[in-house]
Amino acid sequence: MAAMLLGLLLFAMQSPPIPSRPMTDEGPPLPSTSSPTDNGASNHPNGTLQQLPQIIIIGVRKGGTRALIEMLSLHSTVAAAQNEVHFFDWESHFQKGLPWYLSQMPYAFPDQLTVEKTPAYFTSSKVPKRMYEMNPDIKLLLILRDPTERVLSDYTQVFYNRLQKHKRYQPIESVLVKDGEINLGYKALNRSLYYVHMQNWLQYFPLKSIHVVDGDELIRDPFPEMKKVETFLKLEPQLNGSNFYFNKTKGFYCLRDHGQERCLHDSKGRAHPHVAPAILQKLYKFFHEPNKKFFELVGRTFNWK
Repeated sequence: MAAMLLGLLLFAMQSPPIPSRPMTDEGPPLPSTSSPTDNGASNHPNGTLQQLPQIIIIGVRKGGTRALIEMLSLHSTVAAAQNEVHFFDWESHFQKGLPWYLSQMPYAFPDQLTVEKTPAYFTSSKVPKRMYEMNPDIKLLLILRDPTERVLSDYTQVFYNRLQKHKRYQPIESVLVKDGEINLGYKALNRSLYYVHMQNWLQYFPLKSIHVVDGDELIRDPFPEMKKVETFLKLEPQLNGSNFYFNKTKGFYCLRDHGQERCLHDSKGRAHPHVAPAILQKLYKFFHEPNKKFFELVGRTFNWK
């Protein structure tokens, strides 16, 4: 055991930075180099250690994952990875095995739970099996917004990224509609077909292992949603209303932690582009049946248009 711990320590010290883009090959199953009951890695002099996550925020992109992990990290028993690790969905990372994944985790005290978030996990078909093989008892958090709002947020992020790089961009109408109908080739639409992806996850994990956070409610009033997260994770109740305050300048809630205040980056909460009402109606109609199927899968409804 001592030799294995020393090996993991040396690996973590030599671990290269996270690459900027994924590979696309499927790759072999997860190497059996660790287990859910043997998460320890290298010890730090202050008594902390790196451990495989017991909690993973699996998505969805533009659903509010950054807000969720920042709010969850207010809890003293949670240690959060700051970067999106992309271990289970990027082949270039997955091929490095669990020791590399472990090396990307924050140092935490033994009584803390480690959490990482990678929004792309939810919509990647190969991730549920790989994650199950690592730990079938892991707790999963999935934060979702109204599918139409999520699509518009998705477009807005790409729009501003291209604008900052002085690249050409397509008007939103041209990506949403093709030949007068909803453009089924637009990837952002697929990400909002929640029931399709949820079916894949439920092949490996029971519904009781997946807590769905209402991203729209988290924006409107974060405290009640975070209390539900505390309950699901069986955390000692610590969060209270004073941890959240509405910043009128930014237009969304910010966080207060032991007297220190912090807000999400200015890229969060940006206004969506104007979309013609007729196109919005097409989107609402398009998502109506998929939303009903998702509600049936999870046994609850959401206030989506």
